[in-house]
Amino acid sequence: MTEAYTPPKVWTWDAESGGRFASINRPIAGATHDKVLPHGQHPFQLYSLATPNGVKVTVMFEELLAAGHRGAEYDAWLIKIGDGDQFGSGFVGVNPNSKIPALIDRSGGDPVRVFESGAILLHLAEKFGAFLGAPEKRAEMLSWLFWQMGSAPYLGGGFGHFYAYAPEPMEYPINRFTMEVKRQLDVLDRNLADRHFITGEDYTIADMAIWPWYGNLALGRQYDAGEFLDVQSYENVQRWAKEIDARPAVQRGRMVNRTFGEPHEQLHERHAAEDFETRTQDKIGDKG
Repeated sequence: MTEAYTPPKVWTWDAESGGRFASINRPIAGATHDKVLPHGQHPFQLYSLATPNGVKVTVMFEELLAAGHRGAEYDAWLIKIGDGDQFGSGFVGVNPNSKIPALIDRSGGDPVRVFESGAILLHLAEKFGAFLGAPEKRAEMLSWLFWQMGSAPYLGGGFGHFYAYAPEPMEYPINRFTMEVKRQLDVLDRNLADRHFITGEDYTIADMAIWPWYGNLALGRQYDAGEFLDVQSYENVQRWAKEIDARPAVQRGRMVNRTFGEPHEQLHERHAAEDFETRTQDKIGDKG
């Protein structure tokens, strides 16, 4: 991009922004079509996709179930954001912001909607009294949870977009967001230098929130940018990322609502624990 751009006095939407996901970006909210959301028999109905934000919640559900919280059974329904499912009237009714993940909690009296991944993690953690860490470290845990909420847009919408998805590479935004992402990795690396997990010895929802973004980045799974960002140099992040990656519940959570990668790693919808053995794409293919 060589020509200087002068912004108009009033911006108008007269063309797609270009690049991947351009067809689903728009400057207005609300539904574009009528579509009723499906629902199953479990107390929790999740509508999602295995993006980093979606993985946070499916990991949480699988960790709750692994810890013996039988009331955490859930149905996970696939929302194909590339097809615009998030703009259906049913989904907008659960999340007016039209972003995954979105949750309906039917475990009590009236159904409760919960949207935004951090809110869902906190809602579930408080409901089951799990993965909140020690009470005296609650403020520290919440600080790191909200650190992720504020930091990840620079990684995804900033670095990820301009490095991997923009119509053409542009030096200024790539340099700008690379600098910030590396600063964030350094923040994590310094924090993990003398801590087992993000807040200490306890594995909490702060880890579950941060790992799908920064753990997967450290493991070379995000934006094909591992070498570019020199992720191996962040040794403490590497240790933490690999340990969480090895957890069986995390491995299951990564599979749910996943539509890319190896077929045996894709469980488009999850309605029962045995689905991990019987309904992955290598077993059902186009039949599912």
